[in-house]
Amino acid sequence: MAVAFDDARAQPLLDELAVEYAQRYDSTPPTIMSWLTSVPVGEFAPPDGGFLIGELDGTPVTGGAFQRFDAETAELKRVWTDSAHRRRGLASALLAELESVIAARGYRRVYLTTGHRQPEAEALYESFGYTRLAEPLAARGPVFPIAFVKELR
Repeated sequence: MAVAFDDARAQPLLDELAVEYAQRYDSTPPTIMSWLTSVPVGEFAPPDGGFLIGELDGTPVTGGAFQRFDAETAELKRVWTDSAHRRRGLASALLAELESVIAARGYRRVYLTTGHRQPEAEALYESFGYTRLAEPLAARGPVFPIAFVKELR
Protein backbone atom coordinates (compact mmCIF):
# COMPACT_ATOMS: atom_id res chain seq x y z
CA MET A 1 0.00 0.00 0.00
CA ALA A 2 1.16 3.52 -0.74
CA VAL A 3 1.85 5.62 2.35
CA ALA A 4 3.78 8.76 3.21
CA PHE A 5 7.41 8.16 4.16
CA ASP A 6 6.71 9.56 7.62
CA ASP A 7 3.65 7.31 8.15
CA ALA A 8 3.77 5.61 11.56
CA ARG A 9 3.39 2.19 9.90
CA ALA A 10 6.81 2.62 8.28
CA GLN A 11 8.62 3.39 11.53
CA PRO A 12 9.13 -0.23 12.73
CA LEU A 13 10.71 -1.10 9.38
CA LEU A 14 13.00 1.92 9.52
CA ASP A 15 13.93 1.14 13.13
CA GLU A 16 15.06 -2.39 12.26
CA LEU A 17 16.77 -1.18 9.10
CA ALA A 18 18.80 1.30 11.19
CA VAL A 19 19.87 -1.46 13.60
CA GLU A 20 20.88 -3.86 10.85
CA TYR A 21 22.76 -1.25 8.81
CA ALA A 22 24.55 -0.11 11.96
CA GLN A 23 25.70 -3.70 12.57
CA ARG A 24 26.72 -4.31 8.96
CA TYR A 25 28.53 -1.00 8.51
CA ASP A 26 30.07 -0.48 11.98
CA SER A 27 27.89 2.49 12.89
CA THR A 28 25.16 3.27 15.40
CA PRO A 29 21.38 3.08 14.97
CA PRO A 30 20.91 6.82 15.68
CA THR A 31 23.51 7.72 13.04
CA ILE A 32 21.87 5.45 10.48
CA MET A 33 18.37 6.68 11.37
CA SER A 34 19.52 10.26 10.91
CA TRP A 35 20.77 9.35 7.45
CA LEU A 36 17.61 7.34 6.58
CA THR A 37 15.37 10.25 7.45
CA SER A 38 17.59 12.98 5.99
CA VAL A 39 15.77 12.93 2.65
CA PRO A 40 12.86 15.40 2.65
CA VAL A 41 9.56 13.52 2.95
CA GLY A 42 8.35 15.11 -0.29
CA GLU A 43 11.07 13.34 -2.29
CA PHE A 44 9.20 10.07 -1.72
CA ALA A 45 5.75 11.50 -2.52
CA PRO A 46 3.72 11.67 -5.74
CA PRO A 47 3.96 12.70 -8.44
CA ASP A 48 7.72 12.07 -8.68
CA GLY A 49 8.19 9.56 -5.88
CA GLY A 50 6.45 7.04 -3.71
CA PHE A 51 6.72 4.87 -0.65
CA LEU A 52 5.11 1.44 -0.39
CA ILE A 53 4.74 -0.91 2.53
CA GLY A 54 3.49 -4.46 2.64
CA GLU A 55 1.62 -5.78 5.65
CA LEU A 56 0.82 -9.24 6.96
CA ASP A 57 -2.11 -9.38 9.38
CA GLY A 58 -1.89 -5.62 9.83
CA THR A 59 1.83 -5.64 10.64
CA PRO A 60 4.25 -3.83 8.30
CA VAL A 61 6.80 -6.38 7.04
CA THR A 62 8.35 -4.85 3.94
CA GLY A 63 8.76 -1.41 2.45
CA GLY A 64 10.54 0.58 -0.21
CA ALA A 65 10.66 4.03 -1.73
CA PHE A 66 11.55 5.73 -4.96
CA GLN A 67 12.33 9.26 -5.98
CA ARG A 68 13.06 11.08 -9.23
CA PHE A 69 16.66 10.62 -10.41
CA ASP A 70 16.10 12.33 -13.76
CA ALA A 71 13.21 12.83 -16.19
CA GLU A 72 13.22 9.17 -17.29
CA THR A 73 14.71 7.46 -14.24
CA ALA A 74 13.37 6.63 -10.78
CA GLU A 75 15.82 5.79 -8.01
CA LEU A 76 14.95 3.04 -5.54
CA LYS A 77 15.62 3.72 -1.87
CA ARG A 78 15.03 2.02 1.48
CA VAL A 79 13.94 -1.37 0.10
CA TRP A 80 13.65 -3.54 3.17
CA THR A 81 12.01 -6.65 4.64
CA ASP A 82 11.71 -7.28 8.37
CA SER A 83 14.18 -9.99 9.40
CA ALA A 84 11.44 -12.21 10.85
CA HIS A 85 9.66 -12.31 7.47
CA ARG A 86 12.47 -12.95 5.01
CA ARG A 87 12.80 -15.79 2.52
CA ARG A 88 9.05 -15.72 1.78
CA GLY A 89 9.08 -13.75 -1.47
CA LEU A 90 7.94 -10.51 0.15
CA ALA A 91 10.87 -8.46 -1.16
CA SER A 92 10.21 -9.80 -4.65
CA ALA A 93 6.52 -8.88 -4.42
CA LEU A 94 7.45 -5.41 -3.15
CA LEU A 95 10.00 -4.86 -5.91
CA ALA A 96 7.50 -5.94 -8.58
CA GLU A 97 4.92 -3.50 -7.18
CA LEU A 98 7.48 -0.69 -6.97
CA GLU A 99 8.41 -1.27 -10.62
CA SER A 100 4.74 -1.26 -11.60
CA VAL A 101 4.10 2.05 -9.84
CA ILE A 102 7.30 3.53 -11.26
CA ALA A 103 6.31 2.55 -14.81
CA ALA A 104 2.79 3.92 -14.29
CA ARG A 105 4.35 7.26 -13.33
CA GLY A 106 6.02 7.38 -16.74
CA TYR A 107 9.58 6.45 -15.82
CA ARG A 108 11.43 4.27 -18.32
CA ARG A 109 14.32 3.21 -16.11
CA VAL A 110 15.09 2.30 -12.48
CA TYR A 111 18.42 3.05 -10.85
CA LEU A 112 19.72 2.18 -7.39
CA THR A 113 22.84 1.94 -5.30
CA THR A 114 23.47 -0.42 -2.42
CA GLY A 115 26.23 -1.08 0.04
CA HIS A 116 28.99 -3.63 -0.30
CA ARG A 117 27.77 -5.62 2.71
CA GLN A 118 24.33 -6.48 1.35
CA PRO A 119 24.71 -9.58 -0.84
CA GLU A 120 21.02 -10.39 -0.41
CA ALA A 121 20.08 -7.09 -2.04
CA GLU A 122 22.49 -7.69 -4.90
CA ALA A 123 21.00 -11.14 -5.49
CA LEU A 124 17.44 -9.75 -5.46
CA TYR A 125 18.21 -7.06 -8.03
CA GLU A 126 20.11 -9.45 -10.28
CA SER A 127 17.20 -11.92 -10.14
CA PHE A 128 14.90 -9.12 -11.36
CA GLY A 129 17.05 -8.37 -14.39
CA TYR A 130 18.94 -5.35 -13.06
CA THR A 131 22.34 -4.77 -14.65
CA ARG A 132 25.25 -4.01 -12.36
CA LEU A 133 27.14 -0.89 -13.40
CA ALA A 134 30.92 -0.56 -13.27
CA GLU A 135 30.47 2.47 -11.04
CA PRO A 136 27.59 4.53 -9.65
CA LEU A 137 26.16 7.42 -11.63
CA ALA A 138 26.89 10.93 -10.43
CA ALA A 139 24.15 11.90 -7.96
CA ARG A 140 23.38 14.29 -5.15
CA GLY A 141 23.76 12.98 -1.61
CA PRO A 142 25.54 9.80 -0.54
CA VAL A 143 26.28 7.27 -3.25
CA PHE A 144 27.04 3.66 -2.43
CA PRO A 145 29.58 1.54 -4.28
CA ILE A 146 27.29 -0.98 -5.95
CA ALA A 147 24.94 0.38 -8.59
CA PHE A 148 22.27 -1.25 -10.72
CA VAL A 149 20.01 -0.09 -13.54
CA LYS A 150 17.02 -1.63 -15.27
CA GLU A 151 15.13 -0.51 -18.35
CA LEU A 152 11.38 -0.89 -17.87
CA ARG A 153 9.21 -2.27 -20.66
